Amino acid sequence: METTTAHAVPDTDFDVLIVGAGLSGVGAAYHLQERCPSARFAILEGRETIGGTWDLFRYPGIRSDSDMFTLGYSFRPWHSDKAISDGQTILDYIRDTARVFGLDKSIRFHHKVTGASWDSSAARWTVQALRRDGTSGTREEPVCLTCKFLYMCSGYYDYAQGHAPTWPDMDRFQGRIVHPQHWPSDLSYADRRVVVIGSGATAVTLVPAMAETAQHVTMLQRSPTYIVSRPEQDAVANMLRRWLPSGLAHRLVRAKNVLLTMYFYSLARRRPQASKDFIIRMAGKQLGPEFDVRKHLTPRYNPWDQRLCLVPNGDLFKTIRAGKASIATDEIARFTPTGLQLKSGAHLDADVIVTATGLKLKVLGGAAITIDGRAVNLAETVSYKGMMYSGVPNLASSFGYTNASWTLKAELIAQYVCRLLNHMQANGFDTCMPRLDDEAMRREPAVDLTSGYIQRAASILPKQGTKQPWKSYQNYARDVLMLKFGSLADSAMQFERRAQPARAAQPV
Repeated sequence: METTTAHAVPDTDFDVLIVGAGLSGVGAAYHLQERCPSARFAILEGRETIGGTWDLFRYPGIRSDSDMFTLGYSFRPWHSDKAISDGQTILDYIRDTARVFGLDKSIRFHHKVTGASWDSSAARWTVQALRRDGTSGTREEPVCLTCKFLYMCSGYYDYAQGHAPTWPDMDRFQGRIVHPQHWPSDLSYADRRVVVIGSGATAVTLVPAMAETAQHVTMLQRSPTYIVSRPEQDAVANMLRRWLPSGLAHRLVRAKNVLLTMYFYSLARRRPQASKDFIIRMAGKQLGPEFDVRKHLTPRYNPWDQRLCLVPNGDLFKTIRAGKASIATDEIARFTPTGLQLKSGAHLDADVIVTATGLKLKVLGGAAITIDGRAVNLAETVSYKGMMYSGVPNLASSFGYTNASWTLKAELIAQYVCRLLNHMQANGFDTCMPRLDDEAMRREPAVDLTSGYIQRAASILPKQGTKQPWKSYQNYARDVLMLKFGSLADSAMQFERRAQPARAAQPV
């Protein structure tokens, strides 16, 4: 990319626009700043603060479900003694990282991106956003910015609303119904009966946290999930940090955890029944012989057909064994004034009902994409190396692993984007676009999970192919070879120069 100066172009035209100032966006900005120092960039953030997911979610007990040596950044050592960390500490870590490296100065808050239009003649994106008045918070005005490369780091789900199914007679319930994505600050559940509907990561986090003060918490699930206990602290990490410089200790622990994660995932896929038996047996040991493990903790699917749920130090199991929480495996027939009538005939009394029923996915933050006036349906594209889309030029999207920490893949993508930009600058290219020539190649879902939130979004998600570079292997080692060391000029990536120089498109 050509070098520009702050005085030569308007402050609405950039080499790169990053969308999103969460975990991915801050990491992307760091790598761009370090590896492409001549590139002018800005970060557009729809909300008023840094942090993304970790600022949005405020429900009790929110924490990581991956270890922080891999969920954290490779370039910023994780200093807390807890490898499984609470949400506020993670939020502080992201914000502090942005401040330490000066990335916060590049963020434009209250800029919600609604669309992006590619003009081939100018080789530029025009990005449409709604800029909200930071004072009143109500008035919005449309603004346009332009860039040569668009980097979407806006996550993969709808911030406005989670997945909220309805049941008969919900309006008859006399207590309070809340969704974890919109946790009310005035909710009091001390000494009250709570039912948490769901069995995913949010539910298994909420139950022990709420049980600390609630009278009793029941986790109501239609079917069980794999729940795995893991130490909250990493003993090896804490030992290494006493003897080694923090940066070296961080790299060693990160490598250890990456290798262990890859090993156990591979083992689970190669020997699913043995892995299933082991997970259920370990949970049963922590819950005791009285607990019905077969009914409440034996899923209908194999490990890693859906993500496993992590409970630090077995907190959920301890809470159940102490009698402060319980699991009910059943389905809801209807709501009643005092709780839930189940299809088995049982009734769950409740003062508060939490619908931990999952996320609603949203591709590219809901932004509408057009190329030379033609609307792009991403569901009709094929994902290139898990980060770009067939037929879409100069655009990358950050999407992490489903079987390991999100940040591992997000950082590989950031490093690849920097390599791509430097390659384009060195060779005078204006455009890079993955082109799918093998139309006969079989298409598969981009995300290989049977989870409800993935299946509900199948119609809007891009596809993947059956071979490189169109297949996502969910394998960190393979991705390191491909994204850090693999050739940029492969058979699928098409680079072009404009026929004639074009001036930067001016915002309207």
